[in-house]
Amino acid sequence: MSEKANEKASFSLKPWKQIWPAIRQHRWLFIGAVATDVIMAGIDAYIPLMQSEVVDSFLTPGSTAGFGAYVLKYLLVIAIEMVLLRIYFACCMHLEIKGGRDLKEACFVNLQRLSIDYHNTTSAGHSLSRTMSDTDRIAAMIAWFVPDILWGFGYIFSAFFQMARLSGRLAVTMILLAPIVTVLTVYFQKKLIELNRAVRAEHSKITASYNEGIMGAKTSKTMALEEKLSGEFRETTARAAQAGIRHAHMRALYVPMVVCCGSLAASATLFQGGGMVLDGEITLGVLSAFTTYSLSLFQSFRMQAARISHLISQQACVERVTGLIDEKPTVTDRPDVIEKYGDCFEPKKENWEEMRGDVEFEDVSFHYVEGGEEVLEHFSLKIPAGTTVAIVGETGAGKSTLVNLVCRFFEPTDGRVLIDGRDVQDRSQLWLHSHIGYVLQEPQLFSGTIRENILYGRPDAAQEDVLAAAKAVGVDRVAAKLPDGYDTDVGESGDKLSTGEKQLISFARAIIAKPKIFVLDEATSSVDTQTEHMLQKATQTLMRGTTSFVIAHRLSTIRQADLILVIDHGKIVEQGTHEELLKKQGAYYALYTTQLKAQEKK
Repeated sequence: MSEKANEKASFSLKPWKQIWPAIRQHRWLFIGAVATDVIMAGIDAYIPLMQSEVVDSFLTPGSTAGFGAYVLKYLLVIAIEMVLLRIYFACCMHLEIKGGRDLKEACFVNLQRLSIDYHNTTSAGHSLSRTMSDTDRIAAMIAWFVPDILWGFGYIFSAFFQMARLSGRLAVTMILLAPIVTVLTVYFQKKLIELNRAVRAEHSKITASYNEGIMGAKTSKTMALEEKLSGEFRETTARAAQAGIRHAHMRALYVPMVVCCGSLAASATLFQGGGMVLDGEITLGVLSAFTTYSLSLFQSFRMQAARISHLISQQACVERVTGLIDEKPTVTDRPDVIEKYGDCFEPKKENWEEMRGDVEFEDVSFHYVEGGEEVLEHFSLKIPAGTTVAIVGETGAGKSTLVNLVCRFFEPTDGRVLIDGRDVQDRSQLWLHSHIGYVLQEPQLFSGTIRENILYGRPDAAQEDVLAAAKAVGVDRVAAKLPDGYDTDVGESGDKLSTGEKQLISFARAIIAKPKIFVLDEATSSVDTQTEHMLQKATQTLMRGTTSFVIAHRLSTIRQADLILVIDHGKIVEQGTHEELLKKQGAYYALYTTQLKAQEKK
């Protein structure tokens, strides 16, 4: 169920049950925390009886006979509780740390499993908030609040039992409090959940704003957007503050009402018990125990109401995390394919076939889920291995659609995409992606050194291969200018390097993988003309015999392509070689001559 669909849902145990698999391996820590907490609840309920014994056996008769034995018993009870408390804290701390770690891992693993369309439509801040903040809240809730709630119920029931055993008539007043608290909790819990969802949603927007503000700092400064972005951030934080205040007001109304009920019940019990002592129905020690029970139950009801309120409010966090963990990828491998080839986490490479690089579109139609119009319609094309296919068109024409289908980032609506004569769905996604080298228009580097980023293309590559790939595309010149050479840290997302330098490293990373299918998505748009010519020459040499898809903006770079596809409004309107398309004097001719004239004017 999506987050929006859950906005009006009431408290339910279902989402809480869904997070159990993530912490199941630590169940003995949870059981240990609950068991020690419940035992301590019984001990806490027994201590007022010892107080009653002091009053009736020593204070009232004015005797100290047997007091030494009583002191030893009291110290033994306290020692047992201290040991149990030590075990309780150890279990809770380990459970919080390990449970939080496993929830984060479950979220991160599923984020790796999800398809490209999820990441295209979900902000990084939204995913970050779920993976970090929400998982920490849930881990703390399970480790500390759930055992404490069970302790509260254990103490309340134990106290009621002892009170009923001492005086059933006097215990009735306190017992009448339970249904009132239940009614209040049922009434307020739905409102608290809804308000907390609003709070968490606004906090997610704040996290997203932080992320965009940090990642886009250079852009905001160069465009003098500081005031605009600060104003938008103030509006977001103001909405979050208002949502938090509404939640706090509702919670502040709920807890005092429960406290008031407890205070009234305690006062009535003391008033009635005093009369019973004067009438000789109970001893002073029993009244003393009842006084302690009344005050402690008052505190327990207050704390229990706050714990339950907090537990209810955290359901929104649980729903967000379980929603991420349960999110299903739109592109999946069939069970029989996984059985033979493995998945992205446990590949069975011994069953992987070699790839030649033949690509075929067989009566393929495609439209995006969010848009009903066909992007491709009954499209068929055979691309022999080693063919260079250039895809051109105006910005936003849909040039990436064909490549996305070849890479199986999306599935065709109808028809099939074949690799080496077999449907891409007959082999695993990892098998396919392991044979594809993809260089994006906006290069993405990982934190680490230049050498480590190149090795992402083939982790088992020898250092000689790293240096050869780097030299082929000019990374050696980049490394030579840096103090630590190939061991220079590139910073977060490669921020210590220029866009062109990052692009060269991404080229080397793709080349070292020795892919059978090579994709360049306007990959040379971030480098200068001289470097572009060098990259073209290097890739033509190194990728000879590789099926290549080149999404190009500058048409001068793809004149040697074996096949050029012209895309307009998501559809292929022309196809052929450079010379053939110029002779047609159609869409390609118009694009080419327009660019040629623009270059002549410069």
